[in-house]
Amino acid sequence: MSARIIDGKTWAAEVRAAAKPVVDRLAARGVRPGLAVILAGDDSASRAYVRNKVRACAETGLRSELHEFPGDISERAVLERIAALNGDPQVHGILVQLPLPKQVNAARLLESVSPAKDVDGFHPLNLGALMAGRPGFVPCTPAGVMRMLEREGVALSGRHAVVLGRSNIVGKPMALLLLQKDATVTICHSKTPRLGEVTRLADVLVAAVGRAGLVTAEMVKPGACVIDVGINRVADGSLAGDVDFAAVKDVAGLLTPVPGGVGPMTVAMLISNTVDAAARSCAG
Repeated sequence: MSARIIDGKTWAAEVRAAAKPVVDRLAARGVRPGLAVILAGDDSASRAYVRNKVRACAETGLRSELHEFPGDISERAVLERIAALNGDPQVHGILVQLPLPKQVNAARLLESVSPAKDVDGFHPLNLGALMAGRPGFVPCTPAGVMRMLEREGVALSGRHAVVLGRSNIVGKPMALLLLQKDATVTICHSKTPRLGEVTRLADVLVAAVGRAGLVTAEMVKPGACVIDVGINRVADGSLAGDVDFAAVKDVAGLLTPVPGGVGPMTVAMLISNTVDAAARSCAG
């Protein structure tokens, strides 16, 4: 058996293409969706992610602005900038790039973003809406995973899904979205005993823990759909996922690569959320 590789770039292009007519309609009304990105510190990975997001905005017709701060910036200064962006009608989405410098409280910054401009879906009100099954902005990575599963025709109702990771960014919202599609969901984490025994039960396995090569072939049910959310920089400088791709591709039925899998979808869903935020601002 050799897994069918899920091409995240193709599905991401589809999401961006679907957003383009909305961008054109907004432009006809004099509105250009605008995304503001907050970047603090000199984390190289963060800078690379931001470059990808800014490039995607330009390609889709969005306006983007980058607000950079040095690594020793005060929390107050960043909060003041976010407050100004909250009140700027030309800014429809605000993204706080993580991680932040240690002296800055990430939770406080994320909570300071207006829920209406929280296109990353990290504000407690949007996370609460997700839990309640109500409309709101959904975190981009889990939303992207769900879009890929849908487009690949992966059945979820009645299936067993295992999520490795319990973060507010991926793990928890991922589990909630899978539950909404009637999957039976198990969440695993660093304290889960006999992890491989649990993951081998999964029809759909989502790995989002940030440990390169954690998921081995022995941990995967033959024919399972394996979604690798992890992006890890390894010793030789290359990128690797949480899944041992070379080994697991001979066991899984479907598998996402790193890079080129979930990453492009995360950026595409950010674009989609920003366009949606702009459309909502006009409607409201």
